[in-house]
Amino acid sequence: MRISEIFYSLQGEGMLAGTPSVFVRTTGCNLRCAWCDTPYASWKPEGEEMELGAILSAVRRNWGVRHVVVTGGEPMIAQDIELLTQRLREHEFHITIETAGTADRAVTCDLMSISPKLANSAPWRREGGKYARPHEDLRYQPEVLRRLMSDYEYQLKFVVAKPEDIQEVLKMVEETGASQDRVLLMAEAATPETLVERNLWVAELCKRYVFRFSPRLHVDLWGGERGK
Repeated sequence: MRISEIFYSLQGEGMLAGTPSVFVRTTGCNLRCAWCDTPYASWKPEGEEMELGAILSAVRRNWGVRHVVVTGGEPMIAQDIELLTQRLREHEFHITIETAGTADRAVTCDLMSISPKLANSAPWRREGGKYARPHEDLRYQPEVLRRLMSDYEYQLKFVVAKPEDIQEVLKMVEETGASQDRVLLMAEAATPETLVERNLWVAELCKRYVFRFSPRLHVDLWGGERGK
């Protein structure tokens, strides 16, 4: 498999925020989010080919941690993702997969962490917008989302950049039949300062619509520094 990085940190988002975990970041993505915080795994994918045994060895040498997050890029399009997650399960890890929910593979996991992309993700202003239309055509796949939500324990995380984004969130929640207590909102932010500002109105949206609030600890603590 082509791997961008393997590192030890705290989960920054979602229901398991704050949990010490090993992150296995695959490289390559089928979307091109304008605000992507890991361009080295998406816009300009980098990494090295690693045998599954080497990946498992890297994961297992991290302080006896039992939680593993397989992320990207988009791990659901990574070569041998099924086999990697199966091997992680054989070693009794708790497995979270972070995905945009555009691809469905027969993976093994304890939590499918799905982050469907809203219209705010389309890169219309980047490189003349040449990636925007393919991104728009792919970013929301309700049938795939429904299958993932049916087959796995899940959380549905939405990145909101402005209060008006809630209308698109409500539409997706209704169309997919997501459980209200599995929906989380989090602010789009690249710096702690922006995060603090936007968290205030995100929290109010969560209160109004009875959704969960998600922190973004990696931004709050480390400013989105790579490998943190």
